[in-house]
Amino acid sequence: MNVLAFDCSMQACSAAVVADDRLLARRSLGMARGQAEALMPMVLAVLAEAGLGWPDIGLVAVTVGPGTFTGLRIGLAAARGMALAGNLPVAGVTTADAIAHSVPESERRGRTLVVAIDGKRADLFAQPFGPDLTPLGPPAALMPEAAARLAAGPLVVAGDAASRIAAIRPDAVMSSVQGPPDPEVIARLAAHHHAAGRGLPPAPLYLRPPDVTLADRPPPGLS
Repeated sequence: MNVLAFDCSMQACSAAVVADDRLLARRSLGMARGQAEALMPMVLAVLAEAGLGWPDIGLVAVTVGPGTFTGLRIGLAAARGMALAGNLPVAGVTTADAIAHSVPESERRGRTLVVAIDGKRADLFAQPFGPDLTPLGPPAALMPEAAARLAAGPLVVAGDAASRIAAIRPDAVMSSVQGPPDPEVIARLAAHHHAAGRGLPPAPLYLRPPDVTLADRPPPGLS
């Protein structure tokens, strides 16, 4: 099965095509904004590099969060549009799960893994995993001090906010995985979950309310 995967959940935009566990194409760009303009050209580029067209895709994979509100909406809207237009199944993957599965086994051995994602506030998004990548709790929005207490023993931290935990836990090992999720890993996880009937729906995983909310009433003169 050919899996098209993409991610806009953090400060990047990436896409990949994986066929039967074999990487055919992958691209990634770091960006704080502009994913809405970059995503579809990137998707078309990886499809062209893989020598595939839309009818060849068997599954669309996308990150559902936690991450930035705007990035999640962009990725999920694109996934839903592709699913509707091509009658394709969509499998969601959490951002923390994708990052965790990128951490080498040599770094996880004998340690609790905490994935820390920058939430652009004083807190961060964090989730603990066992050395075998079994989730030890759900992702949550936590202050760095609370995230550092997710593991009492040996600890390895990954993600773009890992340094904020390491600053509190100098005994923590900094993982080599410090950036956004790898779209190849997203594709492999989504294919595995989909085959097992455990794929997440393409719905956002928000851990806190948005920074901006609609006013209850319009300002005077705009009603």
